[in-house]
Amino acid sequence: MTTKQKGSNMRILRKYTNRRLYDTSRSCYVTLEDVKELVLSSEPFQVLDSKSGQDLTRNILMQIISEQEAEGHGTLLTNQVLQQLIRFYGDSMQGMMSQYLEQSIAAFLEHQDLIRDQMQNMMGAANPLTMMNRIADQNIAMWKMFSPVKGEAQEGQVPDVSPQQTVAEESDVKAKEAESKTTRRRSTPQSKK
Repeated sequence: MTTKQKGSNMRILRKYTNRRLYDTSRSCYVTLEDVKELVLSSEPFQVLDSKSGQDLTRNILMQIISEQEAEGHGTLLTNQVLQQLIRFYGDSMQGMMSQYLEQSIAAFLEHQDLIRDQMQNMMGAANPLTMMNRIADQNIAMWKMFSPVKGEAQEGQVPDVSPQQTVAEESDVKAKEAESKTTRRRSTPQSKK
């Protein structure tokens, strides 16, 4: 397929024998880091050999992946995964594996936000403070569910009264007793001598 068939918004990069990449739309040389930025910004591009016109896009993308893996940004392709991929080359299942990988990554990208949210929730659950808050909230909810309404103590249960209420009620009772004693003394006739 020629570049004209691909569309006018396709950026064409030409690879020269000196291994340099030339961006034909900007008329300047670019680095692999610049190509990586094109990938990250989802800008369509194609890398062509300057003499033969052969499509070298996959080779350049593999080179970028190789550099990313070597820089220690966290490996996506472990040794075991790479060995398994190598075993698929020449196998009758190679075509299916290619489609499977492509569709799996596409599905992952479609659900990326949902997966991120789920990971955040899992990470939040692993946080000890978050876990303690949840447990405390559950305990409070349980206590509220089983505690009687204030002033309605059921048989065999102690009414839900705070210590401040108890002290205040006791002092009220003592004051009433003292008041009733003085009232009784006044109302009883005193004996004459």
